[in-house]
Amino acid sequence: MSRETFEWLNLYTLIGYTDERGNAWHYRAELQGLESNHYSGAVPVDDVLRRLFGFEVVEAPVYYKLPDGSFVPSQVGRKGMLRSDTNYDLGAFKSGYQGHPYDQWLLENVATILDDSELGIGSAGLLRMGGQAWVSVEVPGNITTPEGVEFRPNLLACTSYDGTLATTYKRVITRVVCDNTAEAARSEDGQEFKVKHTKYSGYRINDAREALQIVHTMADDFAEEVARLTAWKVSDKQFQAHLTQMVPINDELSKIALTNGEKKRAEIVNLYNEDERCAPWKGTAYGVAQTWNTWGQHHRKVRGETPRYVRNMENLLKGNIGAEDRHVLDILGTVCK
Repeated sequence: MSRETFEWLNLYTLIGYTDERGNAWHYRAELQGLESNHYSGAVPVDDVLRRLFGFEVVEAPVYYKLPDGSFVPSQVGRKGMLRSDTNYDLGAFKSGYQGHPYDQWLLENVATILDDSELGIGSAGLLRMGGQAWVSVEVPGNITTPEGVEFRPNLLACTSYDGTLATTYKRVITRVVCDNTAEAARSEDGQEFKVKHTKYSGYRINDAREALQIVHTMADDFAEEVARLTAWKVSDKQFQAHLTQMVPINDELSKIALTNGEKKRAEIVNLYNEDERCAPWKGTAYGVAQTWNTWGQHHRKVRGETPRYVRNMENLLKGNIGAEDRHVLDILGTVCK
């Protein structure tokens, strides 16, 4: 069960550039605090520090309670991570685990990497009760390719104190028409830079600028990717063969699995043929990839009470969305030989 309720999303995520992009789908006026979490322009750095990162994470020794009621310390030197403001337990880790303070690794380091006054914070937020955090740095305007794909490039920085994420800086594309996300130039190397939570990790940040090549080349890279995928033609027969491999249906499936598979196929076919986010590029690899990306981010069943926005953000932070996009194109390549 997710701890990120709609109230949490309206208090602990900050959304920028709403004059151009409108409000986030999870916006609820009645859940806003004393100040709105939406901004007409870029989200101010001071607001991110004050409203999101205004706490420290402190280390504490880990003890185990014995049957007689006494306590003994961890014999392997494990330590706990606690929020300084709420004492919320973010997890227990080995002694070599090094937390990366959000203000330093998501704001100071990003500024060092980018060094560009034209870029601003498009979104920032906390997940998992503050165990995860991200900051997205974006260009103010949107870009449209000759193929009619409107997008905006951004640098996504994320890290965690609960052991779920390495500190990561990655180039990400947001497709404006559907707010889908994808990795930029995902077939190339060097589009993601990770730093593990070790005591020596601070020495590696100077490598990030060169490794990422940052936002300035991202628009051209993604436009080239769109041109390549729209030039890759996919016949109806090839699309059906691709769908058969992606969603296999056979007599060995249970009745529930068979029903779910048929429902998934129908949803994919409808998106590919009819949905404005996908249908304009039907008959191309871009249309196929966009269909699966749209289904995954807007139609896939969300388990428990996890808000879809949270599930999508966690998948993006962990790299799941990029892996799924690559899998779709890999399978498509096998049927389009």
